[in-house]
Amino acid sequence: KRMYEGQRDQVAGQQFNVDQAAFQMESAKATVGTVAALKSANTELKRTMQKDLDISDVDELADDMAELMDDMNEINEALGQNFATPEDLDEADLDAELELLGDELEEEGELEEEATPSYLQEPSLPAHPTGVPGGKTPANQVDEFGLPMTS
Repeated sequence: KRMYEGQRDQVAGQQFNVDQAAFQMESAKATVGTVAALKSANTELKRTMQKDLDISDVDELADDMAELMDDMNEINEALGQNFATPEDLDEADLDAELELLGDELEEEGELEEEATPSYLQEPSLPAHPTGVPGGKTPANQVDEFGLPMTS
């Protein structure tokens, strides 16, 4: 039994070594393919850069874009100015006006607190129904649009 276990372990070790070698070969082939692709991309990129792109043209384009962006920012600032606010207005004036508005709101609030809001007032309904629910409204109680008139 020990002899079979030893042979089994030996065969398993050999199988592992063969699998490792196969994996290394596949990895080497993949690496060769990757390097070839990188070389091809490098060659194509160099050809494109020399043929179609000039670094001075790119720099000039970037400068033009920066100038256009600055111009647009100046235009947006000019359009964003508040023409209604005087330039000589200081913060003390604004604070004083804000305080006056606050006082006015408090006075209005005190007046409104004394009056009962309409949604809390008792509705003015008749003590007894005056018509049949779902019944027709007489012609003399219809306005010019054909809607029933309330009394």
